[in-house]
Amino acid sequence: MSISPTIILLTVSILLFVSVLMSKTANRTGLPVLTLFLLIGMLAGQEGIGKISYDNPETAQFLGIIALCFILYSGGLDTKFGQIKPIVWRGTILATLGVFFTAVSLGAFVHWITDFGWLESLLLGSIVSSTDAAAVFAIFRSKSTWLKRNLRPMLELESGSNDPMAYFLTLTFIMLIKQPEVSVWSMVPIFFKGMIIGAFMGFVIGKVTVRVINKINLYVEGLYPVLTIAMMFFSYSFTEFIGGNGFLAIYISGLIVGNSNFIHKRSLLKFYDGFAWLMQILMFITLGLLVFPSRMVPIVGIGLAISVFLILVARPVSIVLCLLPFKIYYKDLTFVSWVGLKGAVPIIFATYPMVEKIPNADMIFHIVFFITLTSLLLQGTTLFNIAKWLKLTIPEGKENKPALEFDSDTVKLILDEMTIESHFNCVDKTIVNIKLPKTVLIVMIAREDTYLTPNGSTVIETGDRLTILADTKTNMDAAFQVLKAD
Repeated sequence: MSISPTIILLTVSILLFVSVLMSKTANRTGLPVLTLFLLIGMLAGQEGIGKISYDNPETAQFLGIIALCFILYSGGLDTKFGQIKPIVWRGTILATLGVFFTAVSLGAFVHWITDFGWLESLLLGSIVSSTDAAAVFAIFRSKSTWLKRNLRPMLELESGSNDPMAYFLTLTFIMLIKQPEVSVWSMVPIFFKGMIIGAFMGFVIGKVTVRVINKINLYVEGLYPVLTIAMMFFSYSFTEFIGGNGFLAIYISGLIVGNSNFIHKRSLLKFYDGFAWLMQILMFITLGLLVFPSRMVPIVGIGLAISVFLILVARPVSIVLCLLPFKIYYKDLTFVSWVGLKGAVPIIFATYPMVEKIPNADMIFHIVFFITLTSLLLQGTTLFNIAKWLKLTIPEGKENKPALEFDSDTVKLILDEMTIESHFNCVDKTIVNIKLPKTVLIVMIAREDTYLTPNGSTVIETGDRLTILADTKTNMDAAFQVLKAD
């Protein structure tokens, strides 16, 4: 029986509307909102009240890749170099060695308590080895809470950048299962090749994206999001095509773009934030539709044992091994160990064995789904209380935030004016293409009898009177010099 597009769109609109409304309830109760999206998908599925028949892991995987592109790119856009610089090595080690240690230790435990072979066990461990930043910080944003000692940027960096490692491990063990003659050691150079190409392409495409945005001069502002989406998908697909890690490329590309100056930056960041949420909702509902609750009943015991081991042993051990050399406070170690929240990524990765027809793929998928649900319900509902118990929280408003959206902290502000003459270097240039110091803003332009609120695409004209805001006199003088230079 065919279903009309009208019915499909009607169903999707109702599911989205219900999901958004339910998110308000989730924020009040402390329940991770992503859990509700999964449950809505399950209720809408064939064994739920919606009776929607959906059993297509290939389509779910494709949609998951698209959603992950938006989520990782948005995560990169929101990550500030200034915040992650002090903890970049900690976050990087957690995102690589931490994922590896978690996958191996959990894989060994799965092999011990189940009939899975070593490769299947390590595959399952790899699939659930990464953490979900959106799930973690949705809780803290809803509680208006910040964390001490750079814990938040470290966890954001880890969560935003650890998916490429889990992705590589998942594909590696799938290949080893399908091709037993392949040596595990032969995957080592492939890993470094993928990471190096991914990092390089992400950096290059990020720089190119910023330059294209600032130079292309589109007459329709609404096309700028379309342009960046094209560059985003290109960074993933082209990197994968030449043998690199596409997910790493897309995260680094977003990181480069988000820390650069370009026109319409504020609107583009808001666009990607909203679109990332849309992708998460659609993805979680789709993955929920794939689940058959009746198939989860037989694996509840095994799933619970694996979840407990992952939360109380595998994650804490990997955190200690990675962070102990940095002399971290034991309270910080405890909290970071507890913040191993699982989200959409493990469930998406669990579709790969199904698509590749790996033995026990359906059982692996439902175990992963159960682990994710357990993690969201157990860790997600207690994160805020654990942070308060460890005295790691800072009420919103007391955190160290700059008064304006500068890239560095503002100590004091200086306001000055300048009238643009015909021979000045800045004439007929857009503001974004004028190399002003990062902590200098042109806040207003008086042009003839009108006053303009400028943005990055505003063109400076002869006779304009600029009102300029800077953090120090040195930077104000530097701005004047840049604007006046012949």
